[in-house]
Amino acid sequence: MEEFEKPPVSMEEDTEMEESDAVENPKASQKSSSDSESSDSEEEADQNEQLLALEYELSTNPSNYDAHVQYIKLLRRSAEIEKLREARENMNTLFPLSPEMWMEWAKDEASLSNDSNFESVEKLYERGISEYLSIPLWCEYLNYVQEHDPKVRDCLADGISKARNLFERAVTAAALHVSQGSQIWDAYIQYEQAILLTIDQSDIQAKEKQVQRIRSIFHRYLSIPLASLKSTLLAYKAWEVEQGNSLDAEPGDVLGISSHVASAYQKAEEMYNAHVHHEEQITRQDISESERFQHYMSYLDFEKSFGDPARVQILYERAITDFPVSNDLWLHYTHYLDKTLKVGNVVKDVYSRATRNCPWVGELWVRYLLCLERGLACEKEISAAFEKSLKCTFSTLEEYLDLFLTRVDGLRRRISSASGDGVLNYSMIRESFQQAADYLSPHMKNTDGLLHLHAYWARLELKLGNDLIAARGVWESLLKTCGSMLEAWKSYIAMEIELDHINEARAIYKRCYSKRFSGTSSEDICHSWLRFEREFGTLEDLNHAVQKVTPRLEELQLFRLQQESKSFTGATDQREETLKNTSRERRKSGSSAIDEQPPAKWQKYTSQNKKLHKKENTQGLNLAEANDGEEKEGKVEKKVNEKQMKDTKNTTSRLYKDQCTAFVSNLNITAKDEDLHQFFSDVGGVTAIRILHDKFTGKSRGLAYVDFKDDVHLAAAVAKNKQMFLGKKLSVARSNPKQGKRESLAHTAPGEEASNQSGGHGRSVSKESGEDSKGSRGRKRVENIQLKGKNTFAVPRNVKPLGWTNKPGTREEEDEKPKSNDEFRKMFMKT
Repeated sequence: MEEFEKPPVSMEEDTEMEESDAVENPKASQKSSSDSESSDSEEEADQNEQLLALEYELSTNPSNYDAHVQYIKLLRRSAEIEKLREARENMNTLFPLSPEMWMEWAKDEASLSNDSNFESVEKLYERGISEYLSIPLWCEYLNYVQEHDPKVRDCLADGISKARNLFERAVTAAALHVSQGSQIWDAYIQYEQAILLTIDQSDIQAKEKQVQRIRSIFHRYLSIPLASLKSTLLAYKAWEVEQGNSLDAEPGDVLGISSHVASAYQKAEEMYNAHVHHEEQITRQDISESERFQHYMSYLDFEKSFGDPARVQILYERAITDFPVSNDLWLHYTHYLDKTLKVGNVVKDVYSRATRNCPWVGELWVRYLLCLERGLACEKEISAAFEKSLKCTFSTLEEYLDLFLTRVDGLRRRISSASGDGVLNYSMIRESFQQAADYLSPHMKNTDGLLHLHAYWARLELKLGNDLIAARGVWESLLKTCGSMLEAWKSYIAMEIELDHINEARAIYKRCYSKRFSGTSSEDICHSWLRFEREFGTLEDLNHAVQKVTPRLEELQLFRLQQESKSFTGATDQREETLKNTSRERRKSGSSAIDEQPPAKWQKYTSQNKKLHKKENTQGLNLAEANDGEEKEGKVEKKVNEKQMKDTKNTTSRLYKDQCTAFVSNLNITAKDEDLHQFFSDVGGVTAIRILHDKFTGKSRGLAYVDFKDDVHLAAAVAKNKQMFLGKKLSVARSNPKQGKRESLAHTAPGEEASNQSGGHGRSVSKESGEDSKGSRGRKRVENIQLKGKNTFAVPRNVKPLGWTNKPGTREEEDEKPKSNDEFRKMFMKT
């Protein structure tokens, strides 16, 4: 570490210069010295203050990555060796360090120690190269071993073997790096050439063997698509010339070298030309990080198309070094290794690094546990990984649940199989389940995930633990947390039925049938109990269940109808208000449109109205002739009317006696008794339905009375008020016949009591007529009828035609045929 190095020569020279300056100018020297001391003290005080603040921050929030980095920088500047070493270890416990931080740490430790402390520095390099792929860190490691390892430096047999193994590891890990891999190959060749120089010239066999080793490394070097292929070929040909082999080929030409080397070189050159575009894209400096990431993903897809796992893995490692906290990249990388390599230390090592870089991704931890299980890792290693995962913070509770279930799955498989080690027993599964329940139950109430966890737990208590009491305890603990969840009760009952414990299942039904569940679940559990008793119980059990369930079902049905009525009424009122506003706007727009009509159009509209009025008057004059034919039907209609009046009186008398009756209005005229019965089928208790019909036409008046057996069903029927029925909003109210009769008698002529109760057409009597009606007091029909408006063709049948004589007399005289129009004109001409 450069800050710790203190060259004695430079320090002595600086001291002599300071002393000479002090002798020549003592006042200036004293002033500058005091200024320097004051500035140093201020800087030191500020630095100490920053260190204290960072120490407090790390003690309260140890996961602050930036605080760790800043703290290490300040300690390195202040040369506090022990604190610096401790700070680095603490940070590496939580986070992987960057290649630059590892290189800095190793250099600092190497500058403070001699060759006797070589192993500690070597371990730092080993830890560094295991976290990220870094060509510069590999090169520093290789140089450090060659310079400071005594055996390697002295070219002893053990040292040479160690160095060669280290170079081969470097070649495997980094030599396929397209842009920087040549640095490893060059260092390897230089080391072997240095070994060649140490061999005695008289030892021809050893020298030839070393030459062949170097040639083999060159051949491997030339077969890899690297950026330095051409320069490597020139270096190889120059080296062959040094060995006494004459090559006549021009520089850069493959002629003169062996055919298999030339073929491998040409393939490597073609492959590099195919890769060069992607290499340029990922090394550009003028693009954003997101663009660089997309270029990496495209490059990976391209590399996978060649089917070389080693090259794909190197590219993944390069991408990970540039994007260490990209969880998508780690997920892609581990998925590729699971598919290609499946098992091995390489896959396990990548998963370990993935969970260190992205500890918040639950899926990585789950797949890490599965990787350890596939690799037949010991229980201690799997347990350690699981405990580490529980210390992480995931974004969803489902990730924690998946992690617990994966842990239990692994324990179950290893306990069930003969390959499980001796330390495994069922108590470990129970502890894992209990740990999961304690952690998740407060946060996952009434969820399918918590139900799945307890159902799995109860099943294993039966199958592996052989403990029925423990299985029931699992369900009871779940019901304490999720007692309002119907599926929890059903699953508990299903377990007892599967074990043929009918009485226990019946006891659970008795506990839960009266509970309140969401939606229609309360009704479902009641019907489920009845179905259970039909299939498993005796007749007494079924009768008992029916006796318990029926009141509950009626209560639930009434409550549901009331809720539906309230919600429907609110929605209907809102819809009506919207329709009113829309109609009001239309009327406004319509009136403005009429006001703005042009004169020509208005004249046309006026002329059309005149024609229409003329046509109506003509129809009014012909009304008497039309009534001539109607009188023939009078006798038949009279009998029908008398029968309808009689039926109406009977209906009214029944209404007086029956108080559990609903009055239904705004009924669709096409509705029949069966339709109304179907409409009130969900209420139940309907005893009679009477639809009122017009006494003249026999058509429905849109009114009906519906009798119910008690007030409870009547109240449920009234709750269906304002609901849609056959396209119309039905009005349902409690019937009060006595009040209706009093109102009818107060507004009806003496001779029209029955008529008004049945049809109401007699209510067209004019109140504006000024004639005396004393002479007609005893008649059954109202004689003085005044028609308003011009639509006389729509006059009702009880209106007397022209020529009706109002003479008292016998019934035959009252039924006298009215005079025709011609007779009426002659009568006036005589007068």
